[in-house]
Amino acid sequence: MNYRAVDTAAEYVARLDTGADWRAEIEALADDVEADAAWFTALGAVQDAELWFYDQDECEYYPIEFDEPLEVASCVGNVSLLEGERFAHTHAVLSDPDGTTYAGHLNEATVWAGEVHMRVFEDELVREYDDTTELDLWL
Repeated sequence: MNYRAVDTAAEYVARLDTGADWRAEIEALADDVEADAAWFTALGAVQDAELWFYDQDECEYYPIEFDEPLEVASCVGNVSLLEGERFAHTHAVLSDPDGTTYAGHLNEATVWAGEVHMRVFEDELVREYDDTTELDLWL
């Protein structure tokens, strides 16, 4: 396990713009407040979505696409630097009108309504390629 202490630099709350891309809005907030490392939570609703499932045997993401309104029951993630750009690693639990839930890595979604809380850390976090998982991980 790798770990380190982090100090909080600031905290923000934001409302995501209807019609915008959910993850891009979080990255835009990180850009606006110059957050090179942060943790966020969010909730709301989306008009459509693309979740990704990471197959651990094949080390490959597979998309799960939804072309319908869904509730964002939970959304958590972090912001770090990936190839010099701010990247919002975003996971979400989405639910349909019957209450069926779907979860995974949120690649993209069109915001209907969204609220986010972001806690920014003082020191940057940089993602680097991990040979075992074939993912870009922080620390």
